[in-house]
Amino acid sequence: MSERAAPFYCPYCGDEDLFPHEQGHGAWECRACSRAFQLKFLGLLAPGTSSNSSGGEPI
Repeated sequence: MSERAAPFYCPYCGDEDLFPHEQGHGAWECRACSRAFQLKFLGLLAPGTSSNSSGGEPI
């Protein structure tokens, strides 16, 4: 696999008007809602491990 995967839609507004952002690797900008965000691969999970059901950090 030679190319990186690109997001299909903005995580904030859901629009598909995305372009690479100049701030760095994995950074994208949505021209529909004027937001910039960055995607980061955290790693692979080991088989059999459980995570919290909300998918985020505990409050």
